[in-house]
Amino acid sequence: MPIHEKSLIRPENIKTKENLIVEGIDVSGHWSTFIESRAVTDYNEELQEEIGALPGGEFIHRCWQCGSCTNACTVHAIEPRFNPRYWIYLIRMGYESELVRDKDIIWQCVSCNKCTYACPRDVVPEGVMKATAHWLELKGYTEKSPSTIFDEEFSRQIIARGKIEDTEVLHKFLHKTKQPLMQDWLVTIGRNIAMRLPVKWGLKMMWAQVFKPKTKDWAKSRKAIEDYIIEQDAHHRHALKLDAPKSKATAHQPKLHAAE
Repeated sequence: MPIHEKSLIRPENIKTKENLIVEGIDVSGHWSTFIESRAVTDYNEELQEEIGALPGGEFIHRCWQCGSCTNACTVHAIEPRFNPRYWIYLIRMGYESELVRDKDIIWQCVSCNKCTYACPRDVVPEGVMKATAHWLELKGYTEKSPSTIFDEEFSRQIIARGKIEDTEVLHKFLHKTKQPLMQDWLVTIGRNIAMRLPVKWGLKMMWAQVFKPKTKDWAKSRKAIEDYIIEQDAHHRHALKLDAPKSKATAHQPKLHAAE
């Protein structure tokens, strides 16, 4: 399943000689443009299996490279380098080093699911993008993305109490991503809520700040979820041949995915 797209050629691999004469004919400039050949030396035969073992990547083997996902992609429309079809191709071919070169943009998927609706093979490309971003984190190629940090804080509250407190989620997210709490958009939202929210709802929100909302008799459910997270984390690490986390606390880094 080869791909022949000019947009996928890395700029650094396109070479042009300013002064070149071949058999007496001047082919300087763009007439002498050629693609520099190179070799991929770290071929990973198990890359597809590794991505497929993570939540969202289960159906990557169905892809037949039609390009419907990239054509429908919201992010691709404004960032041409965001190309699900190309990354799925790299994964299935085992080109790990090529995939890692795009580590800074793969996580930008906004989960609009347009690609999933357009896919004729039920590959669930949105899930594959999430699995790939997770794979990059587990392999140590990237730091946790803001979306991952938000997912973990959201999940932490759900697991601990069975409910979330909205302002706590936002506050913890901003703190962990080192963003200022007093942002213009946040101040505007807060002001509008204060002006339009009924008094009783305002009091209810203030009460929740002190007494966090909890689900009654949640202990057994919390234990079951925690055990499941540990089990899945061990499964993912085994698939990627990674060492087990050093502590139980490390294993409790929950992630929410539509496929889970």
